[in-house]
Parts: sequence; structure tokens; C-alpha cells
Amino acid sequence: WGAATPPTPARGSCAAASATSPSSSPSPNATPPPPTPPPGPAPAAPARARTAPPGRPTTAAPGATMFGRRYVLGKELGRGEFGVTRRCKDAATGEALACKTIRRHRRRAAAHAADVRREVAIMRRMSARGGAAVVRLREAREDQEGSVHLVMELCEGGELFDRIVARGHYSERAAAKVFRTIVNVIQLCHSNGVIHRDLKPENFLFANKSEDAPLKVIDFGLSVFFNPGDRFTEVVGSAYYMAPEVLKRNYGQEVDVWSAGVILYILLCGVPPFWGDNDEKIAQAIIRGGLDFNREPWPRVSGNPKDLIRQMLDPDPATRLTASQVLEHPWLKNADTAPNVSLGEAVRSRLQQFSAMNKFKKKALGVVARNMPVEELDKYVQMFHLMDKDKNGNLSLEELMEGLHINGQRVPESEIRMLLEAADTDGNGTLDCDEFVTVSLHLKKMTNEKYLAAAFRYFDKDGSGFIEIDELRQELGPNEQAILEIIRDVDTDRDGRISYQEFELMMKSGADWRTRQFSRANFSTLSRKLSAGLT
Repeated sequence: WGAATPPTPARGSCAAASATSPSSSPSPNATPPPPTPPPGPAPAAPARARTAPPGRPTTAAPGATMFGRRYVLGKELGRGEFGVTRRCKDAATGEALACKTIRRHRRRAAAHAADVRREVAIMRRMSARGGAAVVRLREAREDQEGSVHLVMELCEGGELFDRIVARGHYSERAAAKVFRTIVNVIQLCHSNGVIHRDLKPENFLFANKSEDAPLKVIDFGLSVFFNPGDRFTEVVGSAYYMAPEVLKRNYGQEVDVWSAGVILYILLCGVPPFWGDNDEKIAQAIIRGGLDFNREPWPRVSGNPKDLIRQMLDPDPATRLTASQVLEHPWLKNADTAPNVSLGEAVRSRLQQFSAMNKFKKKALGVVARNMPVEELDKYVQMFHLMDKDKNGNLSLEELMEGLHINGQRVPESEIRMLLEAADTDGNGTLDCDEFVTVSLHLKKMTNEKYLAAAFRYFDKDGSGFIEIDELRQELGPNEQAILEIIRDVDTDRDGRISYQEFELMMKSGADWRTRQFSRANFSTLSRKLSAGLT
């Protein structure tokens, strides 16, 4: 990797980026990686990066070094537990790139050195052989402090789900075209002796903002080299995408096909096939299996994708389809002629269901707002009037975006659109003052017990201590499907009613199933329990 000297900080525009958590060493029998850096302390692989506030230029940390003066660092794109991703520029050509810097971890230097070397080796192999569907690694070096800098292709087209939500028409055909790319990536990995182990929508970015931009896999932080027949035992990955054999600590390359099957299920209906409100319940749902093809929009989805999902989510890895077999399935072979009928707005909104409010939570937030002291609400009213540039008593999308950004709410445009659509109760495409207060409370997340209790009592008409289905009907109207959806999402103990604790969890929740990732400790504990039959 070689020595380096300090880079020159520079200003640049923000772009999406990602980094993932470190993983364990591969099987002793796995294919050895390409040449690695000299032994000695090395950095840890980063946890999944969180988006940093745009608009803030980032300079190199004191003592950081990198590739002579060949690259110029720009703004921070994302930050994780052990590292940071920044935009950077080739000083000679001006080419825009991304630089992922993985910091040295002193306590687990040897293990993390192996993690980073493996990630770099896999990225090198896949960059050389993966074609347009894999982000290109340009260069990797270790600096004088033991940090590793990975300079790679910059993907500025956004995440998979965000683009789907931003588009008006979303159909089976659109899902099939996207999914074919994902399965191609799996086949490329497996044919090159790599198991990805962390396939999820967030690890796929579009190269640019054009309509025909290629979709690329961007992260190999949990990937391992393998030889046919190798088995792995470490429980790694992201919760909803994990195969049952991962939880049982005995798995091979088949786990990637399972993860892709989960992605396909979500692409077609907007929610994961295996659901739970905590780590253990998600794991139990995965082990139990069983697929729901009865609820909307499944009745309007053709038979072929359902058949493909069943074969990809086969709990027996021995009979599960391989990536090559998935690509030969009639639905993907004929992706260009798959039904082009819209899957409905419900699917698009579910893909970002935690960015928009369900009707129940919105109503509850309205009750909270009515119970808040005037002086506390006044700050939101003042904010509304400041945002209302044309003073017409309503906020347009443009005014809402500008106002939220000015006030420090760094919310992507696609999510602001979803929030506006969800909170716009009169359907005029703008927010009045009351609607804006509701959105503001949603973004703030509710923590005041007094207001939550008042909102709960509003729905609990008979004072039983529970919100019953009939009480929901009184407030939300006779929409049985919507009420059943609310019960399914909020009623965690499945007794058919909503307790105060469940209501409180819903109101305070900021969790997003798309980004839920288990810790290794939780996974290990769960795995032992599952192995002991405590499911």
C-alpha cells in the first residue's frame, strides 16, 4: 500500500455513500486473497455509515496522510464507528471520486487488520471482474498512522428505494429489471469465489441521476472468500435479510440467494416477509418461515414472481435455487415483458413507510398538538410563518424543503414529498399551519409522557386501558384493511388490541426496518438460543 502525505482539503457537493461493519476471518480453506499490506496494526472496517449533514466541508484529521498530493479531500458523505467516507478529487484530472478511510483500531488490531485486508482484496477482485454492476476500487493504501484509504468510484444516483419512491409508475416490469441486476451481482460474486453476506437494498446505489444509470453494489465489508463446500459459522448481516442457516451458524454461498429473495419480496409489496419488533422475534419469524401472498398488492402480482420468491426463500439451502438458476427463471428471462401494470401507491409508500406517518399516528400527533401549551406550540407556528414565503397560509413542497433545511432538518427530497403527502389531510398539495405542526411533531419524535397519555386516552374511549378495534373504527372510519394494518404493525403481543406500552413505542419509534442491523453479541446469543430449541 505505501506511504502518503497530507491531502489538500477542498469543498465539494454531497453524494450518497456507505460503509459497513467488520466481519470475521474467512474459513481456513477459503481461497487466499491477493497480496496484502505488510503485517502490523491496521484499521477496522467501518460500521454502516450515517449520512452527515451536507454543506459542511471536511478537512483531513491532524496527522492524516493519503496518496501524496494526488487526491483532494472534499465533503464528508458518511461516517461509521471506525471510519468515514468523503468525496475526493483526482488533483491531476479533476475526476470526482469517493474515499473511504478506515481508522486503526488499537484493541483488536490483528483481527481488524485481517478484516480490512480481506475487504480490499475482495474489492480488487470484484472491481476487476465484476463489470458495470460493481463499484470500482481505484486505489488502496495505508498511511503512517495505520489508517487505510480506499479510493473508489463515486455513485451519486441515490439508493434503490429512494428512486422507486420518486418515480410515479412502479410495476412488476420495473422490479424485474432492477432485480436482475441484483442477481447478476450474486452470480458474479459466487463465480469469483466470494460470498457477499450482507445483501440489502442500501448496499446498491445508482451510478448517477440519469434514468438509465446502472445499479451498483458498493459494499463488501462483510464478504468472504470461499471454496465450494466451505461452511461458515459467524452470524453476520442485516436482520431481515438473514437466512435461517446463518442463525444456526452453519452456512455457505446459498445465503446470498435467500437475501435476494427477501429483497424481491420487499420490491413487490413494500414490507419484509419476516417481521418482528425485536431481534429475537425477527429471528424466530425467519426460522418459522411461511410467506404471505394474500394481502395487497399480492393478488395483483402475477404467479411467476411468487414462484421465484418461494424457491429463493426455500428454508433448505440444498434445494434453494442458485444464482444461475434464478437468472434462468421465466420471470427474469422475460423481464422486459413482465406486467407493466402499476403495483399501486401502497407499495411505493411502504418502501418508505417510516418516513411517512400512518393515519393512526398522524391522528395521535394531532391530539398531542391540541393538548400542548400555547407557548410550546407557538414556536412551530412561528416557524410556519417564517417558511411561508408568499404568505398565502400554505407551505408548498419547495417552501417546506427550504424551511426544513434552514432549520437543520436534513431530510431527503423524496422523504419530504412522502411527509407532505401523508400530512396533507385536505389533499390540496400544500400544508396549512395545523398540518405543518403535525409534521414537525413527527420529525421531532414524541417523548413527553403527559402528552402521550392524553393522546392514548383520546382513543381509549371506554377507559379500559386498551385501544380496541371498534375504537379505531370510530376515529379512522370503516376502513377495515387500514385498521388491520395498524393492529398488525402496533400490536406487538398479538392480543388484538393496543396497550399503552405499544402505543408509546409507536409514537417514539424512529426505527427503520431497512437499516436494522444486529450486533454480533445479539446474534451470538440468539443463535445459541435457537440451537437449543428456544424458538
